[in-house]
Amino acid sequence: MHVASGRWLYGFLLAMTTATLWGVLPILLKEVLKDMDPFTVTWYRMISAGLVLFIWLAARRRLPSIRALSSTNKALLAVAVLGLACNYVLYLMALNRLTPGTMQLIIQVAPIMLMIGSMLVFRERFGLGQVLGLAVLMLGFGLFFNQRLGELFTQLSGYTLGILIALAAAFSWTLYGLAQKQLLTVWSSVTVMMVIYLGSSVLLLPLAEPAQILKLSHLQLWLLAGCCLNTLVAYGAFAEALVHWEASRVSATVATTPLLTFSMVALGALLWPSVVEPELLNSLAYIGALLVVGGSALIALAPSLIQNLRNRRLRRLSVTPPPAGS
Repeated sequence: MHVASGRWLYGFLLAMTTATLWGVLPILLKEVLKDMDPFTVTWYRMISAGLVLFIWLAARRRLPSIRALSSTNKALLAVAVLGLACNYVLYLMALNRLTPGTMQLIIQVAPIMLMIGSMLVFRERFGLGQVLGLAVLMLGFGLFFNQRLGELFTQLSGYTLGILIALAAAFSWTLYGLAQKQLLTVWSSVTVMMVIYLGSSVLLLPLAEPAQILKLSHLQLWLLAGCCLNTLVAYGAFAEALVHWEASRVSATVATTPLLTFSMVALGALLWPSVVEPELLNSLAYIGALLVVGGSALIALAPSLIQNLRNRRLRRLSVTPPPAGS
């Protein structure tokens, strides 16, 4: 069983780096999508990250052999490739219809879907603390959409379609996550991601138009480069954070990503109003966003908190009273 190194401050800083990079990502992507379609943006992100990891593994003589995989693991690899490719593309399709903050908040349901999927596939438990976190999260979503609840339930507008596509993106990520979880029993995380990135780039190539890069402005080129680098660095920081800090605390920290996105959108709209559009939300919606983040964090932390309480109780019970008269 993996044990964290104990360098919690380093792990926290790495987790915050991941949250910050993921927080700014939809803002960068929103600008690039003005002149490049979702398939092409995703292809550039996949091929760049995949090639960097390929060079890294080749230099270390650790390139994997797909032929050595069992037929079951090959099928899981295909599901992982298809799942992540669909997740990236659907995420961008939804982002075309939603604001960055809304998109990041909706995608918070992906880890919840993964947890439910793990219950069904791997027989993992869903405790009382996680049920409470899920209730808080659902209440948060209700408050966040308070301005547009009627639209969501009565008409298929561009906004409603964006929400549905975002949920589809979360579901496809769940399929990828479940498949990847099993593949990690035979390959390292870097190896799995390298194969998935390159496999996704091959899958998307017929749908992508790489020449669209010639239409981008200098600003959009830099933002596209930032998106590609973001894909690699954010994942690396996340993986390294898990080495030094407990997974539940890393996940809870990363759950703050939507709040960082809302903050950076507000700052960007103030400094560059011609590039970044502000979020048009009322106070109740922002309270809802806080509850969604809080619910996500509680779901991530609940198993660890309950285990700590049990350990403390066992330690108290194991302490025997001193002899009478001592």
